[in-house]
Amino acid sequence: MEGGIHKAEKTEFRECLDLTWKQPYILRLAFSAGLGGLLFGYDTGVISGALLYIRDDFNSVDRSTVLQETIVSMAVAGAIIGAGFGGWLNDRFGRRPSIIIADLLFFVGALVMALAPAPGIIILGRILVGFGVGMASMTSPLYISEASPAKIRGALVSMNGLLITGGQFVSYLINLAFTKTPGTWRWMLGVAGIPAVLQFFLMWSLPESPRWLYRKDRKEEAAVILRKIYPANEVDREIEALRLSVEDEIAEEGSIGGNSFFGRLRKALSSVAVRRGLVAGVICQVAQQFVGINTVMYYSPTIVQLAGFASNSTALALSLITSGLNALGSIVSMYFVDRAGRRRLLLVSLIGIMVCLACLSGVFFAAATHSPAVSQEEAQPFGNFTCPDLKPDSGMRWKCMDCVRATSECGFCAHAGNKLLPGACLVSDPTVRDACRAGGREWYTRGCPSNFGWLALIALGAYIISYSPGMGTVPWIINSEIYPLRFRGLCGGLAAVANWVSNLIVSQTFLSLTEALGTAPTFLLYCGVSAVAFIFIFLLVPETKGLQFEQVEKMLESKNYRAWKKKSSAKPQTL
Repeated sequence: MEGGIHKAEKTEFRECLDLTWKQPYILRLAFSAGLGGLLFGYDTGVISGALLYIRDDFNSVDRSTVLQETIVSMAVAGAIIGAGFGGWLNDRFGRRPSIIIADLLFFVGALVMALAPAPGIIILGRILVGFGVGMASMTSPLYISEASPAKIRGALVSMNGLLITGGQFVSYLINLAFTKTPGTWRWMLGVAGIPAVLQFFLMWSLPESPRWLYRKDRKEEAAVILRKIYPANEVDREIEALRLSVEDEIAEEGSIGGNSFFGRLRKALSSVAVRRGLVAGVICQVAQQFVGINTVMYYSPTIVQLAGFASNSTALALSLITSGLNALGSIVSMYFVDRAGRRRLLLVSLIGIMVCLACLSGVFFAAATHSPAVSQEEAQPFGNFTCPDLKPDSGMRWKCMDCVRATSECGFCAHAGNKLLPGACLVSDPTVRDACRAGGREWYTRGCPSNFGWLALIALGAYIISYSPGMGTVPWIINSEIYPLRFRGLCGGLAAVANWVSNLIVSQTFLSLTEALGTAPTFLLYCGVSAVAFIFIFLLVPETKGLQFEQVEKMLESKNYRAWKKKSSAKPQTL
């Protein structure tokens, strides 16, 4: 997951429903800005299905795992740049213009991808969309939090987070809807332009963030907006609260090094509490990605094909389950996080992740071991298109898995009557592929026919259920609570960058790892990384449940601080 879900109390959701019903303006404001979360989720999820059909249309993409990974990961690379640029744009020109510019990037990127004549143009469109994703990931929740009533702020920001996972789920539905439509992937990628245009026009009818206006000394404009948000008897109190908050913020910025990034960073790292908090926050964010979640979110249909389901539409339909479970898990986490505690939820989540990844590795190992044999007789109807690496006259005996991993780019054409019986190993070529399918056979270039496919799907679903309520949302909550208030923006930004970079590494290497090591060893590798993450989180990430910010800071600077201890009552350590 690329965004965090802000923690909100149950009473906030009740008040949110009541207040938005009475004041439709607040609902329109939250919905309009929240479309950014939906776009964020859609554009990160849609590529998983579109990639299957891009491979079919461009032989160069089908033959190159690196090119496939680049098409997927360039949106993440663009998001890293977009988030950094968006921070400057937010401060200089305001929240509303930043969202409008993000919409333009979404729309142009979607249009470029939909009309792309070559893989390179698709990559360009993905980079443009990535810029929009990066800007939306930080601007939408910021705008909602600053332009909504304080008592329902947590609920509205939480709903933005839910829209991200909802957008991913919608992207799978859209992918499935266009599987039989000419142009398949072009429609899948182009549809993102519609909500972008809708949000673009809606944002023109909404005001700027009152907090940003007040900081720019446009106090009367800020007051006008606050009068639309709050009842008349609360406006003066809210204006005074905003004044005090902005003055405190400006004074705090001066105390930690002003506008100089490196000055603030030096000041932050001179504090033992900040160093310990930053280590814990970054570990959580890096672990969130390195346990392999975005291999599932970006490559879920491909993983389903690796499990033995050759059909693109079947792979997409089955992948819908994982996306739905991810969205459901995000809702479940909001119930458990204040009951079970952050640290316990992380550790239990990681135990479940390790078990599921070990099971996935075992299933893929069994599938590879029992893959159907290659038969020379089955290849005869296809003439001279037998895989050149296969030398049956020399006594070579291949299975399907040997065929799809051959260096000469070969595919397995399954038996017409029973796909588990011996099939043909042929040159991976669009003409041969179409000839195989025309005979009522299934064509495999990733996984192989197997009786173990459903076990892989069950393990994949269990992995999502284990991940989403714990490792999916808790790292963002930890990062919102573990830093001293005066350094929260700086440290939270550094941890978010660590998350995006880790996301980029995982998305750019997954297919290459499956090609170099095999599918089973790749999931076993993620299992090992999860075990390492468990150890680091156990040793270095404290429990922050129920603690005030001042209490967290006091705990982190304690001389006898140990993350696995429930309380740390020793004297503060100064450095």
